[in-house]
Amino acid sequence: MKLLKRFLYFVGLPALLIVLWWATSRNGTSFFVPKPGPLVHAFRTVWLGDGFHKDVVPSLTRLAAGLIISIALGIGLGVVIGSVDWVRWLLGPLLEFLRAVPSTILIPVLLLVIGINDAMKVTVIVLGCIWPVLLNTVKGVASIDEVQLSTGEVYGLRGLDRLRYLVLPAASPQIFAGIRQSLAVGLVLMVTSEMFAATEGIGYATINFQNQVAIPEMWSGIVLLGLIGVALSVLFQLVQRRVLGWYEGLKESANV
Repeated sequence: MKLLKRFLYFVGLPALLIVLWWATSRNGTSFFVPKPGPLVHAFRTVWLGDGFHKDVVPSLTRLAAGLIISIALGIGLGVVIGSVDWVRWLLGPLLEFLRAVPSTILIPVLLLVIGINDAMKVTVIVLGCIWPVLLNTVKGVASIDEVQLSTGEVYGLRGLDRLRYLVLPAASPQIFAGIRQSLAVGLVLMVTSEMFAATEGIGYATINFQNQVAIPEMWSGIVLLGLIGVALSVLFQLVQRRVLGWYEGLKESANV
């Protein structure tokens, strides 16, 4: 019953919006608002045909590579910076400065330095996605209770054991909060990076459809990006629930 209730909550609002869209556009004549039938046909034709291998697969591959690199670098650097007070205070202003620089503004520079290739697009994603993970990891590691650290020393937790069994579990709620932010940022940067000197990808195809005034096809790209965002959110929640099950249990116990 609980799973059914969650499922109904999950699909209820989208289903209602689709019904309202169909009802309001059924007799509509606006060229810029496609009806459900043409949009579904365009989606199936564009993204489930040749476009899947030509545009969707490369985009998702670059997104996955950028997110994996961002998460690995963010957690690794965040643990080091958050564990050493003087390093954290020394690098704090620099990190805030670099975070404030939008990665999209660096695209012209990256085009000159790296060139027009997948490495440039992945770099754009990394430069934007690393900051939520890095800064949340620093905050999570730096805020570990001193009693926990002292207890770990008493039980002989040092080196990698200390990192594995104490530091990462204690900081993991903050780390996952940063990863969740990075997922949304990464999707935006994936599309943005494909709008500059690209020849394939979801962002490139969607802009190309706009330039060709292919309205149903353009909207189908927007719908596809929304579906990818939903899929990333669901996947993230499944992983988070598995990894942070102990943390969710503590919160439920505290609310009882």
